[in-house]
Amino acid sequence: MRTRPFIHGTLIAAASLVVGMVIAARLDLTPSSLAGTFSTPVVNSAPFSGTIDATTFRTIAQAASPAVVSISVQVKAQAQPWGDLFGLQMPGRRGGRGQQPPPQDEYSAGAGSGFIIDKAGLILTNNHVVEDAVKIEVSFADSRTGDSLYAAEIVGRDELTDTALIRLKQVPNHPLTEIKFGDSGQMAPGDWVMAIGNPFRLSNSVSVGIVSAVGRPYRASVSATGASRWEEMIQTDAAINRGNSGGPLLNIRGEVVGINTMIYSDNSTGGNIGIGFAVPINRVVTLLPQLKEGKITRGRIGVELSGTRLTKEDAEDRGLPSAAGAVVSNVDEQGPAKAAGIKMDDVVVEFNGKPVKDNDSLIGMVTGTAPGTTVPIKVVRDKKTLTLSVKVDELNLAQERGGQETAGSRSARGGDVSKETGFGMRIQELTPSDARDLRVPGKAGAVVTWIDPLGTAAQSGVSEGDVILRINGEAMTNLDQVSKALDSVGSGRTARIVVWSQGREQLLLVRKR
Repeated sequence: MRTRPFIHGTLIAAASLVVGMVIAARLDLTPSSLAGTFSTPVVNSAPFSGTIDATTFRTIAQAASPAVVSISVQVKAQAQPWGDLFGLQMPGRRGGRGQQPPPQDEYSAGAGSGFIIDKAGLILTNNHVVEDAVKIEVSFADSRTGDSLYAAEIVGRDELTDTALIRLKQVPNHPLTEIKFGDSGQMAPGDWVMAIGNPFRLSNSVSVGIVSAVGRPYRASVSATGASRWEEMIQTDAAINRGNSGGPLLNIRGEVVGINTMIYSDNSTGGNIGIGFAVPINRVVTLLPQLKEGKITRGRIGVELSGTRLTKEDAEDRGLPSAAGAVVSNVDEQGPAKAAGIKMDDVVVEFNGKPVKDNDSLIGMVTGTAPGTTVPIKVVRDKKTLTLSVKVDELNLAQERGGQETAGSRSARGGDVSKETGFGMRIQELTPSDARDLRVPGKAGAVVTWIDPLGTAAQSGVSEGDVILRINGEAMTNLDQVSKALDSVGSGRTARIVVWSQGREQLLLVRKR
C-alpha cells in the first residue's frame, strides 16, 4: 500500500522482484476492454545536454506534477472473533450457546502514488499499492478536479516486477497530462533526479537528489522453497517515504526513469534516511503491452543466477575473454536447463546467438522468448565453451510458490570455536545434530554463524545457518578445511562457495575484502 521500510537495516520487500532465477510469471486476470488503441510510450534516449539553473527543478515539477496521482485503497481483511483472541466460547445469535459468530469483514486503508501514461486514464503504479484492493480511488493535483476522487480498477499487474496498470472508470472532463518516458539505461551515479508522490498522504510532494547507484542488486524470495531472484535497481538519495510507492523518479528532462518502490529505514515509522530504490522504467516499458492485456507471460529456463558480477580477475580464473556473462548458481532439477545439460557454476556467455553481457541481459532475452521455443545457449565450463539446446518453458507462479516446507535459515548451535573468514562472516564446525536438523545431504564443512550486514558475504546472499559444502569446486568435510580454503583466496578475488540453504544447494560468488 505504501513504500515499504527496511526496519533496522533489514530489507522488507515491497513485492517479490526479479532477476536471480531466470523465470517468469503468468498472472491470469480478468481481461479489461480498453476503448481505442494503446501505444507503448516512446522512450527518449537522446544524449543529455544543457545546464542546470535556478528554475530547472521548478520547471520539472510544474510540468510533471499534473501527471502524478495519489492512490487510496481499501483492502479486505477477515477479522478474528474476540472469543478466539482469549480462548473463550462466545454465545452466537444462531445455533445456540457455545458457538462463535461468523468472522466480520474489516477493511484497512492504504495510500500510494502513480502516474498517467495515457489520456484514456491508464496509470502505472506498484503492484503492492493495489494488490488485494477491493476499492481503488485516484485523486489529482490538478486544481480543475478539486478534491474529487475517481474510481479505478486493475487492468494488469506483475508481482515479480512490483508493477501494476490501473484504469480510471471515469476520466475528468478535461484532458489528462501524460508522463514523458526517459531511458533508465542512461542513468549513472551522480545524475540529478526528482521524486514526486504522496508521502504520508501529502499529495504531490517533490524531492530532489541524485542517483546513488545503478544496477544495485537486491535479493528477494519468490517461492516457498527458498528460490530467490535478483533485481538491479536504481538507488537514489531523493527523499522517498511511505506513500511514495508507485510514483515516478524523473531525470533532469522531467522524464520518468524509474518507479519508486522501497527504502531503507532504521525505525518503525519508515522514515527516509537517504537510501531509496526504484524499478528501472526500461524494464517496465517492455511489460506494458502485456499489462494492458491483463496477463504477463515470460520465458523460463529454470536456473538461478549469482547476484555478484564477474570481475576481470574472475574472467582470468575461468578462461573467459572478458568479464561478460551470467553465472549459474542453481539449476532446477525439473527445469529445461537441467534437461539441456546446464550445470551449477556454468557461465552463460551467449543466448540464441546473442552475447550475454550480464544477468540483466540474459534475463531480458529469456523472458522475451516465447515459451516452447528451442534456442542454442553457450556456456563456459572448466575453461571450455559448450553449446547446448534448451527449450524455453513458462513458469506457473502459483506452482513455484507452492513448494515444500523447508528447514529455513537459522544460526546453528554446534561448535564452540567461531572463526573469522575475511569475507564478512564467521563459521563454526557443523555438529551431527545440526546436520540432521538442517537436512544436510552427505558431508559438509562448516556452518555460517554470523554475517556482517555490510560485508561481501551478505551482499552476495550468504545467510546465517547456511552450510558450506564446496569451495572453488572442492568438497568440504570439516571446519579446518573450509578455513584453509577461504584463507587461500587472495584479497579482491572471488570464492565460488556452494552452500546448503533452506533445503537446497546454492552457488554464491563471494569476494574477499
